[in-house]
Amino acid sequence: MDAMSNSRTEPHPGRDGFRFARVAADQKSLAEVHASVQVPLGGWWLRRLLAFSGPGYMVSVGYMDPGNWATDLAGGSKFGYTLLAVIMISNLMAILLQALSARLGIASGRDLAQACRDAYPRPVGYVLWFVCELAIIACDLAEVIGTAIALKLLFGIPLIGGALITALDAFLVLMLMSRGFRYLEAFIIALLIVIAVCFAVQIALAAPPVAAVFSGFIPSPEIVTNPEMLYIAIGILGATVMPHNLYLHSAVVQTRAYERSEDGKRSAIRWATTDSTIALMLALFVNASILIVAAAVFHSAGKDVAEIEEAYALLSPLLGVGIASTLFAVALLASGLNSTVTATLAGQIVMEGFLHIRLPHWMRRLITRAIAIVPVVFVTALYGESGTAKLLIASQVVLSMQLPFAVIPLVQFVSDKRKMGVFTIGKPVALLAWLVAAIIVVLNVKLLMDTFAG
Repeated sequence: MDAMSNSRTEPHPGRDGFRFARVAADQKSLAEVHASVQVPLGGWWLRRLLAFSGPGYMVSVGYMDPGNWATDLAGGSKFGYTLLAVIMISNLMAILLQALSARLGIASGRDLAQACRDAYPRPVGYVLWFVCELAIIACDLAEVIGTAIALKLLFGIPLIGGALITALDAFLVLMLMSRGFRYLEAFIIALLIVIAVCFAVQIALAAPPVAAVFSGFIPSPEIVTNPEMLYIAIGILGATVMPHNLYLHSAVVQTRAYERSEDGKRSAIRWATTDSTIALMLALFVNASILIVAAAVFHSAGKDVAEIEEAYALLSPLLGVGIASTLFAVALLASGLNSTVTATLAGQIVMEGFLHIRLPHWMRRLITRAIAIVPVVFVTALYGESGTAKLLIASQVVLSMQLPFAVIPLVQFVSDKRKMGVFTIGKPVALLAWLVAAIIVVLNVKLLMDTFAG
């Protein structure tokens, strides 16, 4: 199918796709780059994997953004290695949910936002759009704080000034998108490599006890029974399983020019799932590394560190290596810059999918970023820079609260044979997916109860 054709899709009960209403070609997800990346039809498997590699790494950015840093630092410094189990379980949930998101996008040709608009009454769609926008703003809030802190640590720029500078990243996204989607993906992957290398060096410098690290991956009942630990654990869940990433992934997988046939879609689902699984294992390494470094350096020294700036100040003195803090700040800056790209695309996908409103990328980015900058400036002015740490962790809890509104529709759609045809997930996978959705809902309800109970 030609991505730029003006044909219209009629409703039909096709075996291999989503049955939806008449949709104009210009309403495709990310229409300007839809099916723009060529993929080989045969040949060596590595060439095909490389052709599909990219969307998974774009999604993985959201799983290691500055919001993760705050929750991982707080969890590691306060509770040692105990919450490594939460990071691992969250990552496994993410692998499953992102695979389902890719399946929806490829099998149906619709992203999650478009699928919700097709399936639900308009008032329900507006509610889902609103809560998703809140999640994107919460994510953007973390990016603003993280990037501003990194700029302050590396270049001495005041936090408010750094927050204002982050508004300029809209033009970076525009420049990369204008050169082609592969350039955008290459930029993201390059920064991910920087982050991974920085933390690999820090892990080597911290030299954590291997036995204690492995024991941390075994779940402890205290995670649920201790309200303070549960709060941080749900923050980690919200920072790891990103709700807007489910919308993002279902759209960016459609940038590949795979055959829009049953066999072509089946192959594309397999390669897209492989891509996202590999990328999310990198996210697991980065998230676990942040918590391990915090546990090995701060918890063992009796330092309860929840603020990124405090971690930066203590890292080199406690490790006795001057470059440790610099590596920490460089990785934070790379993380913040990377996250701006995915937030921009997710915002575009959600607005176009739910509301059919298309804004210029720079306008959409500046609006979202302005909404995120205001609370950062307000909190900094009112409570000082220490208040941003609590704001950062709170933003991740907001993300977790929005998760059910994205996860439940996703699982519902991919489980429905009337919508997915031959690509409907099997009963074992569906049961597992509903179990994940139930766990997310139960944890959020418990968090609300504990919060209101004081």
